[in-house]
Amino acid sequence: MTIAKIIEISSDSSISFQDAIESGIKRAERTVHNVKGAWIAEQKLTIDDGKITNYRVIMRISFVID
Repeated sequence: MTIAKIIEISSDSSISFQDAIESGIKRAERTVHNVKGAWIAEQKLTIDDGKITNYRVIMRISFVID
């Protein structure tokens, strides 16, 4: 039987949502093993003087427990 767990993390990027997602997953994989999937719960922007300065994602990552 396979048992999975889900954690919620946030990740920021000054480049794009895609970069925030990829860097968040990469960082999570340093301490969480057997990552199998992720879904984006929220996307947020920070805007200063009419320009996007930060992209943030809140995501849930699933992984199989050893």
